[in-house]
This record gives sequence, C-alpha cells and structure tokens, in this order.
Amino acid sequence: MARVRMTGNPLVAAAIVLTVAAAGAAGWGGVSRYQASHDDSAAYAQTRDDALAAGEQAVQNMNTLDHQKLVQGLDSWEDSTTGDLHQQLLDGRDAFVKQIKEAKTVSTAKVLSGAVTELDGRAGRAGVMVALRVTVTAPKGKPAVKESRMLGQLTRTSEGWKLSALGQAPVGNTAG
Repeated sequence: MARVRMTGNPLVAAAIVLTVAAAGAAGWGGVSRYQASHDDSAAYAQTRDDALAAGEQAVQNMNTLDHQKLVQGLDSWEDSTTGDLHQQLLDGRDAFVKQIKEAKTVSTAKVLSGAVTELDGRAGRAGVMVALRVTVTAPKGKPAVKESRMLGQLTRTSEGWKLSALGQAPVGNTAG
C-alpha cells in the first residue's frame, strides 16, 4: 500500500485551506445570485417602482399648465392619461383652452413625496398617493402656493403606466 507523504510546509497547508474556502464562497455566491435573479419579489419591486415613477410624473403633469404654452401642456396631460380620464380631457379641451386663455394663469407643480397604495401587476392596475406643492401665478398679484395630496389610479398600457383616474385625497380625521 502506497503512503501519501504529508508535507510539513505550513504555506502549502494554508494555500489548500484558502483554495477550499474560495471555492465554497464562489459556490455560495453563485447560488445566492441565482436565487435573487429568480425571486418574484425583485420583479414586484421593479413594477412598484415603475408605477410610482409614472404616477408621480403624471400627477405633476396634470397640475402644471402655462397659458402661453397651452397646446404643449394639454398634450402632456393627454399623454399622461388613459381610459375615461383621457376621454374627459379630449371632450373638454376646447372649453378648457378658452378658460385658461382668459385667466392667463401659470401653474407649476412639484412632487413632495409619493407612495404606491395598491398594486396588481398581473391585472395592470395600481394606485398612488402623491403630495405636491402647486404654485399658481395670475397676471396680477402674488403667486398662490398650495400643498395637496392627490389619489391616482394607474393602468398599464403598451406605452407604460398612465393615469386612469385622479382626485383629491381626503384631508383630516374621517374616523367617527
């Protein structure tokens, strides 16, 4: 029977231990990466982030309008919407143009914060709440600044998430 001679060199022993440890770490890292890339929660988080970003932008667009750039502003509103909300904008566009031209106002919105309130990625529906600061400037007088919370419903379209409903969030204590 052949005998394997063990070396007494501590550097060789340390190299063997380090090689085994590196192989184990590489294997563990590969398994962890595979599990993370096939985890549904990562896809859900990405869908949530996409819906939130689109919702915040759409709500900001819907609260921003300059009477001197009315066509671009209303086109932005229409590009941000779908469904019944989109149709309401199309149907009321002429009357709204007349109203804004007479008022000669400029409104600008800034998103303060936002959150997804509901998400059904399979059905392509989401809800968002967005806090904003809207500044309305009339031809005479000081700009009026108002902070508000908006609730929006989003629908996923072939072009991405779009607003399908938008309204004010209730303020104050609604509990009895």
